[in-house]
Amino acid sequence: MHAKTNTAALTPLALKDAPALIETVFPAQKVSFEAQKERMSGRAQTLTGLGSFWKGRKPLILVRAIVLASLLPPTENPEADLALFEKLMAFDDESLARRALAANAFSVAKLQELIPIPEPERYFGARSWRRDITDDEKLVFYRQALATLASYEAKASIGKRPEEVDEEWLYAPAWSELNRHYAHLGINAHSFSELVEQLGILRYGRRPRVGDTFSGGGSIPFEAARLGCDTYASDLNPIACMLTWGAFNVIGTSAENRSYINEQQTKVAQAVDTEITELGIEHDEHGNRAKAYLYCLEARCPETGWLVPMAPSWIISRFKGVIAVLVPNHKERRFDIKIRSNASAEEIETAESGTVQGESLVYTIDGKVYRTSIRTIRGDYRLAAGETGNKLRPWRKEDFIPKEDDIYQERLYCIHWITKESLNKPRLNTFFAAPTDEDFKREQRVEKIVAENLKKWQELGLTPDMLIEAGYNTTQPIRERGWTHWHHLFNARQIQMLQCILRHGHTTNTWLSSLGILNLQSKLCAWHNDGRKGGLQNVFSSQALNTLYNWGSRGLVDLIDYIQLDTKLSPVRQSLNLTTTPAESLTENSDLWITDPPYADAVNYHEITEFFIAWLRKNPPEPFDKWVWDSRRALAIKGSGEEFRHSMVAAYKAMANHMPDNGMQCVMFTHQNTGVWSDLIGIFWAAGLQVVAAWYIATETTSELKKGGYVQGTVILMLKKRPAGERTGFKQRLLPAVRQEVVRQIESMLHLNDTVKAHHGEPVFNDSDLQMAGYAAALKVLTAYTHIGGEDVTTFALRPRTRGEVTVVDEMVQQAAETASNLLVPEALSTDTWAKLTGIERFMLRMLDMETTGAAKLDNYQNFAKAFHVEDYARVMGDMRPNHARLKRVSEYSSRDLTDSTEIGPTRLGRLIIALQQLSKDTEPQVIVDQMRNEMTDFLEARSVMVDMLAFIEQKSLDSETRSAAEVLGARLKNLRFGE
Repeated sequence: MHAKTNTAALTPLALKDAPALIETVFPAQKVSFEAQKERMSGRAQTLTGLGSFWKGRKPLILVRAIVLASLLPPTENPEADLALFEKLMAFDDESLARRALAANAFSVAKLQELIPIPEPERYFGARSWRRDITDDEKLVFYRQALATLASYEAKASIGKRPEEVDEEWLYAPAWSELNRHYAHLGINAHSFSELVEQLGILRYGRRPRVGDTFSGGGSIPFEAARLGCDTYASDLNPIACMLTWGAFNVIGTSAENRSYINEQQTKVAQAVDTEITELGIEHDEHGNRAKAYLYCLEARCPETGWLVPMAPSWIISRFKGVIAVLVPNHKERRFDIKIRSNASAEEIETAESGTVQGESLVYTIDGKVYRTSIRTIRGDYRLAAGETGNKLRPWRKEDFIPKEDDIYQERLYCIHWITKESLNKPRLNTFFAAPTDEDFKREQRVEKIVAENLKKWQELGLTPDMLIEAGYNTTQPIRERGWTHWHHLFNARQIQMLQCILRHGHTTNTWLSSLGILNLQSKLCAWHNDGRKGGLQNVFSSQALNTLYNWGSRGLVDLIDYIQLDTKLSPVRQSLNLTTTPAESLTENSDLWITDPPYADAVNYHEITEFFIAWLRKNPPEPFDKWVWDSRRALAIKGSGEEFRHSMVAAYKAMANHMPDNGMQCVMFTHQNTGVWSDLIGIFWAAGLQVVAAWYIATETTSELKKGGYVQGTVILMLKKRPAGERTGFKQRLLPAVRQEVVRQIESMLHLNDTVKAHHGEPVFNDSDLQMAGYAAALKVLTAYTHIGGEDVTTFALRPRTRGEVTVVDEMVQQAAETASNLLVPEALSTDTWAKLTGIERFMLRMLDMETTGAAKLDNYQNFAKAFHVEDYARVMGDMRPNHARLKRVSEYSSRDLTDSTEIGPTRLGRLIIALQQLSKDTEPQVIVDQMRNEMTDFLEARSVMVDMLAFIEQKSLDSETRSAAEVLGARLKNLRFGE
């Protein structure tokens, strides 16, 4: 550790009125890549161990970039500013080499393959480095090897993430350069905590304070505190507050305190294990222990009267060839379920189709297939008001298993066992088996324990007694299963185990660990049959409360690590002030507010976290007992429209009122609804804030659970207090001002791109960054005014919208997008040609240009389609998966895609696509040219534009046949003599 710097040498408030670096430069592309790298690291992410169910956390690397860039000042040399900032983020080449070395990214064989190494025996043994070779010596070769990789992504992907590398070693080269760069300010720092404190004194006269009033999973205050900022966090939701508390007090605590926590949680785990073992409910008579229990619903078919087990698939483990086989039991008019291992490929294929197929129950008896609608079994009916109901019995508070005459019954059909011999060994030996009579007796023993104790456990707060309140997500279990109380989402085994954990560990840490356990232990945990052994998914694999036909329950063996809070340790440098205050009731001050607020299509956390609140609300330990243990649905900011705008204005006005005049706000939002742009501007207007910058970061990752057109980008808006005084603007004057500011912003960024690209081969900003900067430039102009066209902006922002209304804000934002996009002329096209193209033509050529760089994010296509006024961009898309988006290839267009009734059909580019298709079918070039001349009334004027477009396609197309055809057709059009 370095000695604390003498901050007396600094001039307090010397940067009071200075802009922040993030207002001028920000390496958005590199931050995007690092954010996705962090996302893709799964449980290796620092905070996910506390609660992977909280999906809305922003990546820590993004938060770090925002905090640092908001504190650092720019100089007159933006290229040097950017280079230094990238060093502080570990994005520069030296840091990348260190990150790669920390990951042992190159074997000695690979190094010698990539670069010439004289006297290799001096450095290497047979297969590895010699022991006397230092890291500094290794770095020499790593720097050379990394220089052979073409892109930042290639270099960064092979190394560790910055937070995984020893901080003192990783950033050692940065401090001397930083101190030289800011010598005029008196900065002399050798660690982030020193740098942050010194910057805080220069800007605010003290160490800076970062606040977040929508703290969620806690990533914003946590990362700010790791950097050395004082922090404040609040959230209405007590579960969010628990996660934020845990980030600081479990992951961010000292090694000594963490050792104590581990010791206490181990005692809880041992006590629970002892009780369950003594009850004899998880071990069989041979000493094997259950890893998981598999259950399914059963329903009586009205056609045959048979009781039929329900599951979409009867494959248990595809890898091991384990399936469940239904054997008709004619005497009892039900099915016995046998578990078969080492099933043949044919048997596995048969088991793939379960008894639940779509909305039908499908089963076979004696070769005859029966199919009955599940709606019929459930007794669905339609009410007068257009709502639906069914004949499911509403479960009562004392229920935890179905009644004998309920439509749906529940059945244990398979147990995943750990052999006695492999218990307590690193590698478990497991097998699947159908439950025996003894297993069913153990199941009955658990049900008897719960039946005798449920009322008492509910009174003590060890088991929920809370009603499920109907809502967007919470109506589903009521409607689909008849469950009315939260404990109905758990079976007897799960209730018994969960109360046991809470009873033996009435501490903050056990309450915290219970969040992860609840996410793993309910009737909403689906069994997946892929992978080496199969396994159970989490409740919140998707942010919903999806009921299941078959599910699993974990044995204690599978939950021990969660009781023991087996998470990372990453100490924070400062403490946290945490409250459950609504954002609009804020009383705390911060210099920098960083928020990721709810918006348009936000997850309904206030509803789905009642799943956790129901278990923990009655008897929480200190300090959780001081919080409001309710989702406070009425206070939650949600949805869109009038209520959303009013709530957001109150929240952001409160934050503006609780920051200094030179303070800043950062608002992050992942936009799926483009209408939210206008809403947000109105909100900031009414809150007295002015947009000063916007950046676009790719933060989200795709998964099999995210099918369709999910936007994956986060917009970072930077705001300051609007200068005092009245300022009136009129539309006819604002439009030119917006255009001028957009041009100024884009041209300055393009200039920096060219400068950096000349030195390093890669630009700083991509098209999405530049387009977002165009939005920001417009918003910067607009939000500086207090009146637009004589109307007070607060009144304007909050007045109700009429359907289809296009406001002045909508017009300005749209014009900004168009102005920015028009400036982004692809390098291989002339400005003159670009000016003559239609919106759909610009869209297709711009996206073709982006595809050559490997860009495949669907949100890029969405953003540019909007900017170029493309009505139906999906019509020209060949793939619309979030991370694999692309345009149609020339060969993929059908004749109906290119008619005059489509956007692309009547255009010059549409005609060229037809021509290129004809060439690929061996039509003579001259015949094609003659057809074009006869069919196109503007052929003479269009020829030069088409020649330019064909040259572009020849250079950019990813299809070799199209490139060749474009070359032939372009040459024929270019050399055409009209006198012939």
